Amino acid sequence: MQDTNPLKQYFRRPAVFLKLPSGGKGYPQGTIDLPENGEIPIYPMTAIDEITSKTPDALFNGTALNDLMKSCVPNIKDPWAIPGIDLNPLLVAIRAATHGGLMEVTSVCPSCNEDSKFDVNLSGILASFSPGDYEVPLIISEDVLIKFKSMSYADINKASIAQFQLQKTLSGYMTIEDEDERQTKTMKLLDEINEISFKVISDSIEYVKVPGATVFEKEYIIEYLRSCDRNAYTKIREYSVKLRESTDVKPLEMKCTHCSHEYEQPFNVNPVDFFA
Repeated sequence: MQDTNPLKQYFRRPAVFLKLPSGGKGYPQGTIDLPENGEIPIYPMTAIDEITSKTPDALFNGTALNDLMKSCVPNIKDPWAIPGIDLNPLLVAIRAATHGGLMEVTSVCPSCNEDSKFDVNLSGILASFSPGDYEVPLIISEDVLIKFKSMSYADINKASIAQFQLQKTLSGYMTIEDEDERQTKTMKLLDEINEISFKVISDSIEYVKVPGATVFEKEYIIEYLRSCDRNAYTKIREYSVKLRESTDVKPLEMKCTHCSHEYEQPFNVNPVDFFA
């Protein structure tokens, strides 16, 4: 057998080069190989990638996206470490590298209820992503300052699975005929939901700075979130949501081909059907 496969020159090559919204910041050491120009090469999907991306269990537990990133974005050594602000841009770039720069979407006009098909320019979508202003801390009081960060893909995935499982359990409780039993179990489950909320917010906090200390420890931050006053917690939660929303892709501007009504439609990067 030859040492070098003569077919190697026909292997897939990078089709898109992406500048990450994060600029490579937020990746633990050794988890990304960032080129000097800051542009990450994106490879088209293989046939195996296509199959994996349509496997429900693998999509649910996150292994499908993890494997997809390893295959199509080899410069990222640990996909679980990807900051959330880079996740959707990477998925859009993989889609563009695999299927081309245009993506057909179907939209239902809210005015006439007719379907229309539109070609979305994925380059424009990629250009619209924002890194969010994570460098600006939230000042709770004269003594308390909070520095936020983008959650990692691992943290996002764990939170999504936990929330899905709790919601499924809650739906099951609705079938319990005994009202006292149903209420008791529901209240206990709501406490678990609150704990997940604390965990999600703490995962988006890099540190809390107070006089004489900068606190990075998650257990201390969660304890603070449980015990701070309502106004402070509301301020923290709303700021976290605002930062996350600022990094989302902007809605698509649509014009109905039937009645010319102009409207906006969310552009959802849903792995279940995004690569179909």
